[in-house]
Amino acid sequence: MKSTEDIGGFDSPLLERVRKFWDDRPCNIRHSPKEVGTLEYFEQVRERRYFVEQHIAGFTQFERWEGKSVLEVGCGIGTDTIEFAKAGARVTAVDLSPKSLEIARRRFEVYGLDATLVEANAETLSKAIPPRPYDLVYSWGVIHHTPNPGDALEEFRKYCGRETEVRVMVYAKWSWKVLWIIVKFGKGMFWKWRKLVGEYSEAQEGSPVTYVYSAREARVLFEAHGFEVLSIGKDFIFPFSVPYYRKYQYRKVWYFRWMPRFLFRALERFLGWNLLIVARVQA
Repeated sequence: MKSTEDIGGFDSPLLERVRKFWDDRPCNIRHSPKEVGTLEYFEQVRERRYFVEQHIAGFTQFERWEGKSVLEVGCGIGTDTIEFAKAGARVTAVDLSPKSLEIARRRFEVYGLDATLVEANAETLSKAIPPRPYDLVYSWGVIHHTPNPGDALEEFRKYCGRETEVRVMVYAKWSWKVLWIIVKFGKGMFWKWRKLVGEYSEAQEGSPVTYVYSAREARVLFEAHGFEVLSIGKDFIFPFSVPYYRKYQYRKVWYFRWMPRFLFRALERFLGWNLLIVARVQA
């Protein structure tokens, strides 16, 4: 496994706070109670991620990228990254968090797979990764946590040829999650929704930056930075009781427990937390 330590663009105190936030608790780090870095740990993290967020595999289409080049921006501890590699893709992945990358590198060692893992800032990506076209530029839940998402998209464009596909997930403004945050933590004070979402959007509280987008706002953002949006849709409502979930038990909250599957799926399409965007560079 190749790796580099070249990181650039850290002249922003806010960006440093973002990095520290994810270093303190890398995304999905607690998806297993096993010892971090063991095969058992990584297997349980994988199982939990794709059980709870079943829509990810459909969006990423891992097998489709066999023999192709994939650039993942914001790989975290490498759960999706390793799936691309298992499927036979040539993977380059970056993350802002050194702690996350440490775990991701260990993951590749455990599985005996190869990837190029680089510590980098999405807003200045080309300082760390030489620009060239990739078949896929993939970013799951990342650019809504960087101070300047438009700068990140400008960097993404440097890795796109005419056939490059860009697949990005950002958080949806009109979603069950935002409504839940306002009711649970804001006691219905909807006028404070932006502050509340920033505070409670993640498993650990106090994310320094969290943007949310309507489908229209996301389309405008992408088009303003040279992309044609091919499709945009919503998915994912977390249905489980948090106290049980923290004990690795999957008990749904009462109002979802009795909801028919087809109705729940319809609700996810209407009020899902994940806005799924597929794009290409404009002709």
